[in-house]
Amino acid sequence: MSDERVQKMKTNIISIGRLLWERDLASGLNGNISVRVDEERILLTGTKTCLGMLQEKDILLVDQNGNLLEGGAVSTENIMHTGIYRSFSDVSAIVHTHTIFTNAYFLENDQFHPRIFESKIWFGEIQAVDQHTPCVTDIGPVLEALKDNNIAVLKNHGVVAVGKGLFDCFLLIQSLEESIKVDAISRIYRSLSSDRTKSPKQAPRTLQSAQQEYVLFSKEQMNRIVQLVNADERLQKLGSQTKMSMGLAVKLDETGQVYSFEFQEGQIAKFGQDPNMEFLISAPAHTWRGVFNGQVDPFVATTQKKMQLRGDFAKISQWYEPCCRIFEIFRQVPVAREEEQ
Repeated sequence: MSDERVQKMKTNIISIGRLLWERDLASGLNGNISVRVDEERILLTGTKTCLGMLQEKDILLVDQNGNLLEGGAVSTENIMHTGIYRSFSDVSAIVHTHTIFTNAYFLENDQFHPRIFESKIWFGEIQAVDQHTPCVTDIGPVLEALKDNNIAVLKNHGVVAVGKGLFDCFLLIQSLEESIKVDAISRIYRSLSSDRTKSPKQAPRTLQSAQQEYVLFSKEQMNRIVQLVNADERLQKLGSQTKMSMGLAVKLDETGQVYSFEFQEGQIAKFGQDPNMEFLISAPAHTWRGVFNGQVDPFVATTQKKMQLRGDFAKISQWYEPCCRIFEIFRQVPVAREEEQ
């Protein structure tokens, strides 16, 4: 890695730090930023640095075990940053900061269910990770949370976002903070409303029933999906209302295995193995297993690039409600854990 490339990375870190500061997503000496330089090295902001006033000397070079290669005092979140890079080869950037509204919300709550569509698609439901020390020393729960979502909330502490680039991380943190602000303001308006007894509508949630577990991407599993889809009255109604007619294929990355579904107003009219559908969703086994077991939201996974969508996302979004119902039905055909297959 050339010195010029490292210099550009440092400049980008400084710019993102200033952006976080200007958007009130960082304050004081809180938060830290890092990027992956190569397979062995990481650039990480040092301890007691202000993200809004970073200088090149504040950005230190460390190896993937956290050993300082050059610069001053390493960040107190060194363990968390290096642990994430060692665990996720596709992560190239990390932003950790202490956002005001998000921190305040999770002091009183363990989960956040966004109601704004963009937030649902961008990061989905957030379950806070318990945090018992001023800096992260037990990274296991954080790594577990980041398997299925590119942003995690550390209770009593802050948020950490990961991605291909620093701006992706910034957008996740900003989106969560703004969504929680909207939620807080809506609760104020609700308290001022004359109809004080009306509770907000919650999207129906499908509980995974205790039933047969299927082999991931087996013909039996897909046949069961077809049966449930075509027997579901709610999906039939949504499909008819939105005139949902499209071709959708799903693909397992590791094997290249494909199954295709041709929908006619919410019903599967044809089931096969044709990859040349209007829409193709592909993902590795871990992600598909999370979808079928109700741990991963497919819309969030697609937005965060954990799943790849071939096709016009804007077009498929017109069928958001019936697609949500389809994914709820997916959860009714749970798959066995990898070690059980």
